[in-house]
Amino acid sequence: MSDQRPWLKNYPSGVPANINPDEYSTLVDMFEDTFKKFSRRVAFSCMGKELSFADIDKHSKAFGAYLHSRGLEPGDKIALMMPNLLQYPIALFGALRAGLIVVNTNPLYTPREMRHQFTDSGAKAIVIAENFASNLEKIIGDTNITTVITTSIGEMLGFPKKHIVNFVVRNIKKMVPAFHIPNTVSFSDALKQGKRFTLKAHNGNADDVILLQYTGGTTGVAKGAMLTNRNLIANMQQIRAWMMPFLKEGEEVALNPLPMYHIFAFSVNCLALMSIGTTNVLVTNARDLPSVIKAMKDYPVTLVTGVNTLFNALINHKDFSSVDFSSLKVTVGGGMAVQRSVAEAWQKVTGCQLSEGYGMTESSPVVSVNPLDNTGRIGTIGLPVSSTDVRIVDQQGNVLGYNQPGELQVKGPQVMKGYYNRPDETNKTLVDGWLCTGDIAMLDEDGFMQIVDRQKDMILVSGFNVYPNEVEEVVASHPKVLECAAVGVPDEKSGEVVKVFVVRKDNSLKEKELIEYCRGELTGYKVPKQVVFRKELPKTNVGKILRRELRDEAKK
Repeated sequence: MSDQRPWLKNYPSGVPANINPDEYSTLVDMFEDTFKKFSRRVAFSCMGKELSFADIDKHSKAFGAYLHSRGLEPGDKIALMMPNLLQYPIALFGALRAGLIVVNTNPLYTPREMRHQFTDSGAKAIVIAENFASNLEKIIGDTNITTVITTSIGEMLGFPKKHIVNFVVRNIKKMVPAFHIPNTVSFSDALKQGKRFTLKAHNGNADDVILLQYTGGTTGVAKGAMLTNRNLIANMQQIRAWMMPFLKEGEEVALNPLPMYHIFAFSVNCLALMSIGTTNVLVTNARDLPSVIKAMKDYPVTLVTGVNTLFNALINHKDFSSVDFSSLKVTVGGGMAVQRSVAEAWQKVTGCQLSEGYGMTESSPVVSVNPLDNTGRIGTIGLPVSSTDVRIVDQQGNVLGYNQPGELQVKGPQVMKGYYNRPDETNKTLVDGWLCTGDIAMLDEDGFMQIVDRQKDMILVSGFNVYPNEVEEVVASHPKVLECAAVGVPDEKSGEVVKVFVVRKDNSLKEKELIEYCRGELTGYKVPKQVVFRKELPKTNVGKILRRELRDEAKK
C-alpha cells in the first residue's frame, strides 16, 4: 500500500509529489538568501514594533558573534526560554549562525522540569525572559550553564513603549519574581557587545543536529528529538509546497499566536512562512484574546495557524465577528484534533476553511495536512505531504489495507535523526527507516487519514503532550498518597484535561491540597483538574494498573 501513494491523486493543483531536501546544505544558507531577498520587508511584528528581514540579519549576526566571544563553540547547546518576542528569532538565527544547537524550552516549566531538560541536553548557555529567571536560579547549580542572557518583555519595543511595558509587567502585574544570578547580561547589551566582533563563519553539514526539541515521544520520559539541517529544510519545503499554490511570495501576513518554542509554530511560522517573505505578527500571550483580535484588526492577516481551543475561544468571543476577514486565505489547525463544530463555525464566521494537519516533534513536525482548496475533509488529518510515505501496520508489523485501524508509521526526509543520548528509545521508535508514531489511524482509498485512537496513554491538553508517568510520579511523591493513576478525560475548552485516581495513605488528604502540591511541581497544563479518591485501582494479574479501564470509567 505504501508504494501506491494513493493520496497523490487528490493533491491540489500545483502541489508537487516530491521536494528536494538537499537544495541547501544548512538552514543558515537558506535564510541568508531569505534575508537578502526580502531585506526591506517586515519579518516580525510584536506589540506594534516591527523588524525587517535586514534587521533580523544584522541583529542575529551580532548575537552570534557575542556567543563566540563568550567562548561558546559550534556544537554547544543554548536554551531559548521565552514567549513570542522579537528577541526569539534574533537569538535563534544568531545561535544557528554561530553553529550552536538550539534547545527550545517552555518558559512555564517548573524548576524540576528545567533541571531535567538542561542537564539532559548539556546546555551551556540560555536566553531567558526575566519573568522565569527565579526558577533558573534554583537549579542552575545543577547544570552546565555558564552564560545567562536575560531579556524583558519590552526590551525590543523601543522608546518609550519598552519602559511602559516593563513597568507594567514588573511593578503593576508583578510578573517578575526577584532573582539573583551572577554575571548575567541583558539581551540588548549582548547585541551591543556583539557588534564589536565579527561573526566567525561556521560551515555546517546537512546531517548536523541543529535543534533538540524535547518530547515524551512514545513514553513518559522527556527526550530530545535530534532534528538536523536536512530534517528542518525538508519540512519547510513540504509546508511551502503545500501552501504556495494559495499564497504569494513576499506578500503574506501570518498571525502567530502559538509559541515559537512549540515545534508547530517553530517550523510553520518561524521557518517555512518566514522563508517566503511572510510577515509574522507575534502574539505574546494567546490567552489574552483581545490582543489576538487586535492583531487581526491591525494587520491584513492572510494566514492563521493555531489549535482547536484557540479557534473555539475566538469564535465565541463577542468582538471576533467585528474583524475584517476579507484578506484571510488560509487557516491551519494542528497540535490537537480540530473539532467538526469548531471548523464549521470558523468557516461560517470568517469565510475561510479551517484545515487540520497532523505531525509529531519527531517528524519536524508536519506529516499530513488537509488540502487548502476546499477539498479537505473535516474529521481527517488530510493527506501526507510531499516526499512522505505512510503505512498502517498491525501489532506484528504487517501492513494493513484501507480502512483498517493500526499504528501509523511515517517515512520521509523530515523524520528525526533519533533521540539524544537514548539509542534504545531511538531503536524502538525508528524501525527500518519508519517512524513508529504510536497513534492508531486508518487510511482510506483516497489517501485521507483519520486518527482513531492512541496506542500510548498520552494526554493532549490544548495541543501540549502530557504523559501520565510524569504526573503519577509527582502525585505519588505526596506523603499522603499510596498509589495513583493519571488519565485524560474530554474537555470542551482544552480537548482533554488530566484526571487522577488516588488511593490515599492518609484520609485527611483533600483534592485542593493535592492539586496545590502538583502546581508546585508541574507546568499548569499538566496539573490534574480532577481528583477521585478510591479504595483501590484496577490492575492486571501482575499488578499493572489498568489506565484504560479508568479512562473508560471516567468518560461515563
